[in-house]
Amino acid sequence: MRKKDDEKQRNIKKAVIKLILEEGFHGTSISKIAKEAGVSPATVYIYYENKDMMLQDIYREYSEEIFCHLLDRVSEDMDGRQLIELVVRSYYSYIHENDEIFYFVEQFSSCPALTNQCGVKGNIVSIYNLFNDLKRKKVLKPLRNDTIMAVIFSPVKAISNNQCNPEDEKVDILKELIKIIQDALLL
Repeated sequence: MRKKDDEKQRNIKKAVIKLILEEGFHGTSISKIAKEAGVSPATVYIYYENKDMMLQDIYREYSEEIFCHLLDRVSEDMDGRQLIELVVRSYYSYIHENDEIFYFVEQFSSCPALTNQCGVKGNIVSIYNLFNDLKRKKVLKPLRNDTIMAVIFSPVKAISNNQCNPEDEKVDILKELIKIIQDALLL
């Protein structure tokens, strides 16, 4: 069996994201991925059993990365207002700094083939634990975690995806949004 190489795997992941966003799931083949990544199709199979498993693995890895990006910035000494502002701004910056990864995750977040396990795993559990802790401390209102996630993340995506507003206007809208979210979620 051939040895795995981290650089080749990174190139394969980049190729997958690029091609899936450009050509869609059905338009992207292992041979196209291999060509884009500068490897042979046999090399792709060293890392991934098949195309479906490859997409599931990459989807999970990058969806976890988004939550990790947010959690790495949270500190114990933050109050509720600071925490919400930090999460909103960090999520917004992640979208802009990693737009291809973000859009890949978004494109497939509702795809049953990629998200076939409904169980809550990984860093989203840590986000939920953070919310639960804040609810216990009477910082957050006693809402369902899925509701809190929707209130925080959906409007940030909408602002980020709005191509009609210039960036400086988006920054102003983000400020307004942070205040609205703080008022909606904090006790």
